[in-house]
Amino acid sequence: MSIEKIMSKSTVTVEMDDTLKLIKDIFDNTRFHHLLVVESGKLFGVISDRDLFKALSPNIGTAAETVKDTATLNKKVHQIMTRKPITLMSTAGIYDAIETFNTHDISCIPVVDDNRKPIGIISWRDILKAIEQGRKKDSDNENQ
Repeated sequence: MSIEKIMSKSTVTVEMDDTLKLIKDIFDNTRFHHLLVVESGKLFGVISDRDLFKALSPNIGTAAETVKDTATLNKKVHQIMTRKPITLMSTAGIYDAIETFNTHDISCIPVVDDNRKPIGIISWRDILKAIEQGRKKDSDNENQ
């Protein structure tokens, strides 16, 4: 099975000079855990909710918040993003994605076209869902 069938096609992209405030707003208001960083439409990096969590002061939004804490929101995406992310093409198979996750310490794989333009993203959850759906189909076929 190709990853094109199981990847998330709805991705959110940001640019390298966007602020962490914008990134925080996106993560706070969506169910996304990864944002793709593009420049001129090409993929240059990935930023995860964990990357953001590590970069921001834990005092933001609390009574202990200071100007120094708030200043962390002004950092730019390129300061904390993962550069040169590991990617796959949409024609790659599910086992290629599994091997990639097992070989590298990553939590998502951007899916790109020949020009490195992002066309989707795959997470280990997408793979688990596909395996579960396959198991259910097999079970249904056995019961017929």
